[in-house]
Amino acid sequence: LKIKLGDKVSEGSLLLVLEAAGAASAASAPVVEQNQPLAQAQQAQAATQTVAPVVAAVAPTAASFGGTADLDCDLLVLGGGPGGYSAAFRAADLGLKVVIVERYTTLGGVCLNVGCIPSKALLHVASVIDEVSHMAALGVDFGAPKVNIDTLRGHKEKVISKLTGGLGAMAKMRKVTIVRGYGAFVGANHVEVEETSGTGQDKTGSKKVVAFKKCIIAAGSQAVRLPFMPNDPRVVDSTGALALKQVPKRMLILGGGIIGLEMGTVYSTLGARLDVVEMLDGLMQGADRDLVKIWQKMNAPRFDNIMLKTKTVAAEATPEGIKVTFAPAEEGGTCPEPQTYDLVLQAV
Repeated sequence: LKIKLGDKVSEGSLLLVLEAAGAASAASAPVVEQNQPLAQAQQAQAATQTVAPVVAAVAPTAASFGGTADLDCDLLVLGGGPGGYSAAFRAADLGLKVVIVERYTTLGGVCLNVGCIPSKALLHVASVIDEVSHMAALGVDFGAPKVNIDTLRGHKEKVISKLTGGLGAMAKMRKVTIVRGYGAFVGANHVEVEETSGTGQDKTGSKKVVAFKKCIIAAGSQAVRLPFMPNDPRVVDSTGALALKQVPKRMLILGGGIIGLEMGTVYSTLGARLDVVEMLDGLMQGADRDLVKIWQKMNAPRFDNIMLKTKTVAAEATPEGIKVTFAPAEEGGTCPEPQTYDLVLQAV
């Protein structure tokens, strides 16, 4: 470097000297104005630094697979959700031989099986119940609703089954091969699938290798489980909440995002009282703040406590319920005393 912090430069001033790899190590002498003292010129020359040559990064080499493949295809799609099956169907329409690797029993991924679709089916029922309850103020009273949880759960499953069945038929029509299991790359053009069976995702122990020319990774996401939460059936994620095993009296939603509040709305309409805890200063951070204010005002009767700027630090399974301990998210803040809940939904 030919300059230091605080120096003044002008057009044409020499700032630094770079040496290319293999070039002569001699550095050019610094440009010194005629009226610059000799001591300053010597100091500038002493400060000259040689820049180390830049070594080009070597691209990593993919592992090679030496075994034999059970299946081969032009395109392998890892994940059968909305992104995966859409890509697979389009590729098949264009004439490619396509294989989908999916861990669930049916296509559709999280969205169709344990996400958007079942939650909207339940939200529709909750919306009708809420709408009917408002009619009493207009002089038409239908009385308190009688909810059959088993029948309601069956309705949700029918909606899922109808849509997943349609996807299966579309895949069969396009001659798209579906391999059920967990896929892992074992080479640049090979994926090993640990096959699963049953209604869950239990591994059978058998494996299958698929060779492909191109691959699309559409693996999606999964719910986060907080490490300090007990392993207890009364602590659930969104998938567990959609199972709708029972309606609790008190329910805590960990996280003030859309997924948690969506499921909270369903449980509230069915009779649960809600608390929600959120580390930030408002609910549904990704949404327009004016809309959130309206939503919060309309849904305020559902909640006993909306704990903002509060974090959950501990939880304990007791015979009475899940005892949850809170702490302020900001220094100097306040938080409620530990509370006990019949159901805790993790939706962070």
